[in-house]
Amino acid sequence: MIDLIMKDILGTPAILVGLFALIGLLVQRKNTGDVVSGTLKTVMGFVILGAGANVLVQSLGQFSSMFNEAFAVDGVIPNNEAIVALAQESFGTETAMIMLFGMVVNIILARISPFKYIFLTGHHTMFMACLISVILSTGGFSGISLIILGSIILGGLMVLFPAMLQPFTRKVTGSDDFAIGHFGSIGYLVASFVGKRVGKGSKSTEEIKVPKSLGFLRDTSVSVSLTMIILFFVVAGAAGPAFVEGELSAGQNFLVFAFMQGLTFAAGVYIILAGVRMLLGEIVPAFKGIADKVVPNAKPALDAPAIFPFAGNAVIIGFLSSFIAGLVSMLFLPLLGLKVIVPGLVPHFFTGAAAGVFGNATGGRRGAVIGSMANGVMISFLPALLLPVLGSLGFQGTTFGDADFSVVGVVLGNIINLIDSNIAVFAVIILLLAIPFLWGLRSKTSEKNSNTNVA
Repeated sequence: MIDLIMKDILGTPAILVGLFALIGLLVQRKNTGDVVSGTLKTVMGFVILGAGANVLVQSLGQFSSMFNEAFAVDGVIPNNEAIVALAQESFGTETAMIMLFGMVVNIILARISPFKYIFLTGHHTMFMACLISVILSTGGFSGISLIILGSIILGGLMVLFPAMLQPFTRKVTGSDDFAIGHFGSIGYLVASFVGKRVGKGSKSTEEIKVPKSLGFLRDTSVSVSLTMIILFFVVAGAAGPAFVEGELSAGQNFLVFAFMQGLTFAAGVYIILAGVRMLLGEIVPAFKGIADKVVPNAKPALDAPAIFPFAGNAVIIGFLSSFIAGLVSMLFLPLLGLKVIVPGLVPHFFTGAAAGVFGNATGGRRGAVIGSMANGVMISFLPALLLPVLGSLGFQGTTFGDADFSVVGVVLGNIINLIDSNIAVFAVIILLLAIPFLWGLRSKTSEKNSNTNVA
C-alpha cells in the first residue's frame, strides 16, 4: 500500500497536482460539482500537456534534422512549454512539489516581508519550478532537501522579481494597482534602463498609426503559425529538396512538408498552452483566495500581457525588434563556441512585446526598439549559456526561453559546481535570497522614520 501511494499516486505528477487542487477547492468550501470539475480538469491538463509535447517533439525533430543538414550546426529552439513537458517524465514529481510549496513560501514571504506581491502567473511558476528541480537534481540534491531548497528559491523569486520591476511597472501603468509576475523580468529591467539611456526626446510609440494589416500579429496562434512556416520554408530550402523529400517527407514536396511541419509546431504549442491553462485554472484561484485572507494589501503580480493595453504599438514594435535581434544573434553564437539558438516566436513575442512597452515608457520609440533588441540578444545568448547546466535535458533540441530562467539556472548551476557541500550550497543560496529582503526591510523602516519626522 505504501509503495502504491508513494510511487503510483504521489509519484504521478498529474494525480499529485490533482490532489492539491482537490484540497484547495475543499478549503474554499466549493460545491460538489465545482470540486469534481476542478480536480478532473487539473489532471486532464497534465495529460493534455504530454500530448502537446509529443506533437511538438515531432516537429522539433524534423526542424533539427533540416537545420543540421543545411548549416552543419545543431539548432536549439527555446520553448518553455516544450522543455517543461519533456522534463515531466524525469522530474515531474519534484516540479509539482516545488511549484505547490513555492506558492506557499510566496504567501509567507509576502506576509512577513516588505514586498507584498502574490505571483499569479501559474504557468511561469510551474516552468521555474521545473528549472529549479532540474538544476538541483543535476547538482546532487534529492528528496526532502531538494523540495525544501527548491520551494524557498521559487517563493523568493516570486516575490523579488515583481518588486524589482515595480518602479517601471508604475511608470507604464500610471498606478500601483498591480505588478508584473513574469519570468522575463530581467529582460524588461534591461529594456527599461536602455530606454532611459537612449530615448531622451523620443516620442512615444503610441503616436504612430499601425496599419490594420499587421493586427494579426496580436493573435498568438496565427503569428506562431506564420513565423514557424517561414522558418521551416527557409530551413527546408537551405537543406534542399533532395534531402527533405528523400530522408524526411517520404516523397512529399519539400515546401508542402515544411508548411505542414510549421503548422504542426504551432498546433503543439496551442495544445500545450491549453493543457497548462486547464491544469492551473483551479490551483491559482485556490491560492489567491488563501492569499487574500493571509496577506492584507497584497498586490497581484500578473502575466506580462497585462501591460500590453498600455502601449499597443510598442507591443508590435517590441516583438519585431526582439525577433530581428534574435536572428542576428544566430550569426555570432557559433563564433563564440555556443549552440545556435533559433529565435522561438513564443519567447520573442511575449518578452519582446513586454520589453517594448517598458522601453517605450522610459525612452519612447528609440527605447522600445533598442530596449526590445537588447532583450532579443539576451534571450539568444543566455539560453545558450544555460544548456550546459541542464544535464541530459540540454540535449533535447529545446530549452527555456525567457531571461530569468537562464539567469537563475546559470547562477544556481555555477554555485552548485563551485561548492562541493550541499549544506554550504543551501546556506549560500539562503544568504543571497535574504540580502534583498533585509535591504527592503531597512528601506521601509527608513521611509517610515522619515515620514514620522516630517509629521
